[in-house]
Amino acid sequence: MSVELEEVQNFLASIEPYRHLPEEELAALASKLTVRYIRRGEIVLDFEEANDHLRIIRSGAIDILGPDNVLLDRRDPGLTFGYSTLMGTNASRYRMEAVEDSLVYEMPREVFMQLSKHYPDISRFYSSQSRRIRAAAEEITNAGANTNVLRTHIHDVKIAKPRSCPPDLSIREAAQRMEEYSVSSLLVIEGDELLGIITDRDMRGRVVAQGVDTARPVADVMTKDLLTLGSDSLAMEALMYMSERKIHHLPVVDKGTVTGIVTQNDIARLLHNDPVFLTADLSRKNSVDELADAFTRTTKVVAQLIESGAAPEETAGMITIAADSVARRLFTLGIEKFGKPPVDFAFVAVGSQGRREMVLASDQDNALVLSDDFVHADHNSYFQKLTEFVCLGLDRAGQVLCPGDMMAMNPQWRMTVSEWEKTFSTWIGAPEPDALLNAQIFFDFRVIAGSNELGQEVHDSAVSHGTNARRMHAHLASLAARREPPLTFFKGLVVERSGEYANTLDVKKGGTAGIVQMARLYALSAGHSSVETRERLRQASGKTVSPAGSQNLLDAFDYLRSITLKHQASQIRAGQQPNYHIDPKQLSGMERENLRDAFSIIKNMQNALATKYPVRNI
Repeated sequence: MSVELEEVQNFLASIEPYRHLPEEELAALASKLTVRYIRRGEIVLDFEEANDHLRIIRSGAIDILGPDNVLLDRRDPGLTFGYSTLMGTNASRYRMEAVEDSLVYEMPREVFMQLSKHYPDISRFYSSQSRRIRAAAEEITNAGANTNVLRTHIHDVKIAKPRSCPPDLSIREAAQRMEEYSVSSLLVIEGDELLGIITDRDMRGRVVAQGVDTARPVADVMTKDLLTLGSDSLAMEALMYMSERKIHHLPVVDKGTVTGIVTQNDIARLLHNDPVFLTADLSRKNSVDELADAFTRTTKVVAQLIESGAAPEETAGMITIAADSVARRLFTLGIEKFGKPPVDFAFVAVGSQGRREMVLASDQDNALVLSDDFVHADHNSYFQKLTEFVCLGLDRAGQVLCPGDMMAMNPQWRMTVSEWEKTFSTWIGAPEPDALLNAQIFFDFRVIAGSNELGQEVHDSAVSHGTNARRMHAHLASLAARREPPLTFFKGLVVERSGEYANTLDVKKGGTAGIVQMARLYALSAGHSSVETRERLRQASGKTVSPAGSQNLLDAFDYLRSITLKHQASQIRAGQQPNYHIDPKQLSGMERENLRDAFSIIKNMQNALATKYPVRNI
């Protein structure tokens, strides 16, 4: 073989999808390609122009332009263009122009068609995997017109520009203002600061019933230390909080500024005819016995929503809201039982619940952050009893105990703020296997009961320490790269050959878990503190991951979660324990294609990680 042909063969062996071809096939293919030099500014293929070649870029760059010369994509070395005219219409829908002096290999139509015939995965690779998976993800997101309630955010139901008053306004004048504007509450605001709220219920219970002089300022009877949510929060989450705290009004605050108010009646009207309304009574349960199977019943309701077309982000959020609500109610009951906590604490969810990404098979993963005022000899017994009460109560409710014992009732996962910060620092500085496992899980740190400040302090410290920990980033990249998608040579689906899950594949182990790990790494290395996978990918886009890579992972994540939830919903309907093991034969042909595409996206991004981080040397 000539030196030139050997160079072409070696290049083909380094790029997708040709690197999977047998050596003799690569050698034969290299001899059938021609080399073309294209000067910068030259149009290789124009709109409506016929084309009979697939072109592989060896060096340089080619722009793909749409109508009005809108830039659609820029192809770099190792990428191809001209495929759509070989498999579909012969006329090009795009303009393809060199933006650098470029060298391309041209493959004649007949060679490409013959290669695709013998190796169908070549054709599959060029079937625009990212566009197809994106279309599937968009279809999932837009499905389920009858589940609009799940995707309703506070900004869709809030009352903008709510009525307000200053703190020195008299109670009588406040009542007159409420009557004048036909409102049931006034926000008490001084300057731009929200100080409190006065409601018609306050007027009855704190003023009239107590015989308070109505000439006194409204600040004397207002409710202080208000719970607030942002406009992007789910309306269902607002209803849960209001039910738990027995309040009917909730101010909406965005970036420190009051932007509206929502009432329990507004959201209840929205939810009244929807089955998800059934979950809103969790806060009214008054014992562990009453909460028994509460989470299980909620998952059955959500399973119905999944089967009626609810999108994965919405259903995962609904499951998480229900789990959060059960935990908060158990803490309320626990404090009533054992008394006031001796020091401040924060009960935090980690793992999928921490990320608000629970599915129907999620178990418990939680921990406790204690104030630095905690004294083990004096206070440990109280928190041991309280956390056992909560974790065992969650298990009775249907959120099963963590098999790895990663729960707040395990003393290992109850620490003070200073101890947590020291522990995180140790994990980050000496990333041993167990430390890595814990570190990546505990970066998904979210407070669901107790002091938000304590939990946020620990999480912010962990992110701050982890942002520039390059050695740990490399270790996390290694872990993400080891989550091998279940694909064979040429991207056939791999199933387990024996055992309990024979003929199935684990869509979490080889799919969503890898995306979660990559998103966590991308966000951490960019210095972002978000915990949700989708938000992490959006924030890291264009910084630590390419916009195209971020979007592809988002689409793959949505699709994999969708088929996971559908699979688990059908298991619940059949009275089975939900899991992540899917039999590809139970999927339609298109679903299997989409599954291959999702796994291929993950694999390609893992390969990119291997290039960016020296994962093979770890």
